[in-house]
Amino acid sequence: MLFARNCRRLDVLFRRIVRSSMIIRNILFVLWFFLPAGLANMAPIFAAKLPWLKTFTYPLDGYATFRGRRIFGAHKTIRGLFSGILIGVLTIYLQIYIYAHVSFVRNFVFIDYAVINPILFGMLSSVGALAGDAMKSFFKRQLDIKPGRSWFPFDQIDYVVGGICCTFLYIQLTLSQYLLLFIIWSLLHPLATLIGYFFRLKESSI
Repeated sequence: MLFARNCRRLDVLFRRIVRSSMIIRNILFVLWFFLPAGLANMAPIFAAKLPWLKTFTYPLDGYATFRGRRIFGAHKTIRGLFSGILIGVLTIYLQIYIYAHVSFVRNFVFIDYAVINPILFGMLSSVGALAGDAMKSFFKRQLDIKPGRSWFPFDQIDYVVGGICCTFLYIQLTLSQYLLLFIIWSLLHPLATLIGYFFRLKESSI
């Protein structure tokens, strides 16, 4: 009983803090809004480690070249594309469910998720993030930067730029929200990369 009472008190306190601070609300919102794109960008890394997906490794560029160099490279695959889209769409469905059943979320989410098309928004989020990453890979190949090698700061911002461009076609945020989204998700990328390197999912720690 005491534990439950303390949890309720903390919940009420957190609700009051969120309601009283627009900065905190915007931070939580951009984390929530871009989560499908962020997870879609990470999905190919985990999909590559699943044995039953090893056969779906056909490259997105179909082995085509430009100026004697691969367009994307062997590491951009059909498996990565479809796993990213799947995760992005499923994340939207989960967000819609949470939005409908957890009233606290509606304190900082400025979009009515009850009317969002989950497949359309999920695909725009995930395809945007993956397309941004693929375009970065194209330029890395042209500059003879090997796959997996760090290319700061473009490794950190590629999926953010792609995700923003595609989701803008469906949902428009304010300029301040876009700036906050860009900063936060660009800073989250090195942390995710470091965690991936620790678990031997990534070759580089940066």
